[in-house]
Amino acid sequence: MSFLHAERLWLLLGVVALAAGYIAVLRLRARSVARYTNPELYDRLAPDRPGPVRHVAPALAMGALALTLVAVAQPTRQERVPREKGVVVLAIDTSLSMNATDISPTRIQAAIAGAKNFVDELPPGIEVGLVAFDSDARLLVSPTTDHESVDGAIASLTVNERTATGEGVYTSLDAVKAALTDESSKTGGSVPAAIVLLSDGVETVGRSVDAAAASAAEAKVPVSTIAYGTPTGTITIDGQTVGVPADPATMAAVAKTTGGTSFEATSAGELHDVYAHIQTTIGYETVPREVGRAFIGGAFLLLLLAGGIAIFTSARPL
Repeated sequence: MSFLHAERLWLLLGVVALAAGYIAVLRLRARSVARYTNPELYDRLAPDRPGPVRHVAPALAMGALALTLVAVAQPTRQERVPREKGVVVLAIDTSLSMNATDISPTRIQAAIAGAKNFVDELPPGIEVGLVAFDSDARLLVSPTTDHESVDGAIASLTVNERTATGEGVYTSLDAVKAALTDESSKTGGSVPAAIVLLSDGVETVGRSVDAAAASAAEAKVPVSTIAYGTPTGTITIDGQTVGVPADPATMAAVAKTTGGTSFEATSAGELHDVYAHIQTTIGYETVPREVGRAFIGGAFLLLLLAGGIAIFTSARPL
């Protein structure tokens, strides 16, 4: 918990001083009574003394005052809330290696399911785009809040030869820039943006992924990467079995260069967890929320309790 005006907590010293004064008065009164009264006569003079319970009401009242002063300092706590605006582009590798079955039922089918879940869980205000890359990169859906259209495009993904990872990043970055320009013209403010890059192998064609990462870093667009697949993944091409391991080193380098986060997924379950983590980071933000009302409510309850106890302990039969 933090406070918008922590300096006001110094007012609590007044409550401490009040408590110390109350204790001092009690001790002074006890000494005065002991000086002028025979202790053997206490029970006869005040047979119905409330005893220690008489201190409960004042203690509760001072507690209520302390809670009120804490509320005056405007306490806050961090809460996770959906972003109202944002742009994210999914860049998905659709090379032939995505037909590998080391991730059930196949890499591409598991990727489709994971990406659809990712989009479905994003807040409605987040604009989502989709890029597929194999021998080249294609913007299938420009960033939009129509998440159903993105789901439809994801479901229709098919594989092709080669892996143009760098082109996938460049195409995604262009889509992000266009969406940000459009959003800035509407709102006049900045909008958070990110690229989520999933690839299951080494780039084989197109511009360098390192150069693409540098461009994304220059544009201040983080790229979170998913190195997808197991080291033992294979596919069959023209009757020959070819190994298609993931390339986590390249994916980690892209994420580091752009300020994103790198992940590895070797199963459909891991991919789901990775997407869930990224979705939480991109789709939500942590903001401070004032909780002073809770302290005021607590102070009110303490005052009610203090009043009830004071009435009960001070009542005398007629």
